[in-house]
Amino acid sequence: MPARIFSIANQKGGTGKTTLSMNFAAGLAKRGRALVIDADPQGSAGQWCGLAPEDRLFPVSVIRVGGNLSTEVKRFSLDYDFIVIDCPPTLETGVMQLAMKASDVILIPVLPSPVDLWASIRLVEAIEQSKMQNRKLKPYIVVNQLEPRSALSSAMKEALAEFDIPALQAGIRRRAIYRNAAVDGASVYCVGKRGEAAAQEIDEVIEEVL
Repeated sequence: MPARIFSIANQKGGTGKTTLSMNFAAGLAKRGRALVIDADPQGSAGQWCGLAPEDRLFPVSVIRVGGNLSTEVKRFSLDYDFIVIDCPPTLETGVMQLAMKASDVILIPVLPSPVDLWASIRLVEAIEQSKMQNRKLKPYIVVNQLEPRSALSSAMKEALAEFDIPALQAGIRRRAIYRNAAVDGASVYCVGKRGEAAAQEIDEVIEEVL
């Protein structure tokens, strides 16, 4: 069976794309063989992985795109159960479009404000175009950096309702452990009790899209 392919994408920076990519992949690695393809020129996923100490490596391999993304995905799809593509924060290079063409699922992390959601309108249009070539593609919005004990504002709920892309029931809260784990080159699954609540959030995202 070829790997299930997940793209993590948003044309807007600062939405937690790489944080979701790395922790999502670490959660998938508990369910099978997982690989991260770092398609972002900033190389944040590779840098994250490189911060891990030699005696506690990151649980998922990260590779940079050496050539055509479609070729790279095909090359590894039979060797892994899951591939996560950390996309660049732009539609201009065409890489995000190639990722969507190859993917089963695209996750779009957005901050919990209507302004941030509306900034993703061009991405929604690109997804609709990609679905014409890749009918199996399923897009989902992941609301990220929710404040603890706070509900989505009515304005955000209304903004989400305007989009044809469904939002996952599972959301991700603003937690310091996500930043701390990144600095240590780890995932929230690898930091003991401090990461349990965050790991549960990621597991809920995984279960909803698998």
